[in-house]
Amino acid sequence: MDFGQLEAFVQVAAHHSFSRAAEILQLTQPSITARIQALERELGEKMFERGGRSVRLTDAGTILLPYAERMLQMLREAKESVEEVRSVQAGSLHLGSALTISTYVLPRILHTFHSRYPGVEVVVRTGRSDQVLNMLLSDEVQVGLVRSLIHPDVETVDLYADEVILVANPDHPFAANRQATIEEVGSQSVILADRGSSYYGLIHGLFRQAGVVPNVVMELDSMEATKRMVEEGLGIALLPKVCLERELKGGLLAEVAITNAPAISRQIALIYRKSRKQARTVQAFLEVLQSIYGFELPAGSTAR
Repeated sequence: MDFGQLEAFVQVAAHHSFSRAAEILQLTQPSITARIQALERELGEKMFERGGRSVRLTDAGTILLPYAERMLQMLREAKESVEEVRSVQAGSLHLGSALTISTYVLPRILHTFHSRYPGVEVVVRTGRSDQVLNMLLSDEVQVGLVRSLIHPDVETVDLYADEVILVANPDHPFAANRQATIEEVGSQSVILADRGSSYYGLIHGLFRQAGVVPNVVMELDSMEATKRMVEEGLGIALLPKVCLERELKGGLLAEVAITNAPAISRQIALIYRKSRKQARTVQAFLEVLQSIYGFELPAGSTAR
C-alpha cells in the first residue's frame, strides 16, 4: 500500500464517488480507479461495491477505513514536521468560510495575514456553515470560519457576535424616527433570507417570539440583492450589520431600532480539528485571528 492508494480509498469512501474523489485529489477518474484496483489486488479483497453512480464499502473496506485514515494522518503529520524547519513564509493554507463571512469579514483578515506572510498561498472554499464543517472533517480545508457549532471532533472558538439589524430605505416612514415596534415591522413589506439560511430561522424566531406573523414579500439567497431591493424601496429587511457598513455610512440605507423586541445575533467562530498537530501556516493564521479578536485557544489545544 502506498500513500496515493490510501488517499484515493479514503476519498472514495468519504464521498461514495470515484468522480468526486478524482475532483478533490485533482486526478482523472481512471487514475483513481487504477489506485483502488491496485489496492484491492494487494489486499486480495474488493473494497467497494459499485452500483450506478454511487459506491459503498464492502465489509473488507469498512475494516480498512479507520486504519487508512490513521495512516494518512500519521504521514501528513510526519511531512508537516519535516516542513516545519522551513519558514512559514512558504506553504499553503486551505480555509473554509461561510458565505457572508467570506464576503464581508474575510477580506480584512486575509489582508492582515498577507501583509505578515506574503509567501503563503491561501485557498478559500465557501459554503454554508454545515458544508464548511464537512469540508473540515474530510480534510478538504484545514480551518473554518462559520456560525458557532458543536461537533465532537472539532474545536470551536467564538470570535465575534454577528448582530442582525433592521434597515429601510431613507425615505421609508421608519427612517424618520429610526425606530419601530415589532408589530409595525411585521405589517410592512418584509424581505427575508432564503429558507436554507441560518438567518431565516433567526429572524423568524424573533417574530414568532413576539407573536407576529410578518408580511413577507420576498425571499432572497443574496445579501447584496436584498440590500438593493431595500434601497429601491421594495421592502425592509433584517440583515447582518457586518454587511451594511458601506450602505449605512453612505446614507443608502437607514438603521431602524426595534423598540419592543430583543436584539438578535449569533456567534461567528473559528473551527479546527481536535487533537491534531496543525501546520505552521495554520498556526500563523490562528495568531492573526488572535491579534484581531483577542481570544484564547482552549487549554491543551494542539493548534499553537
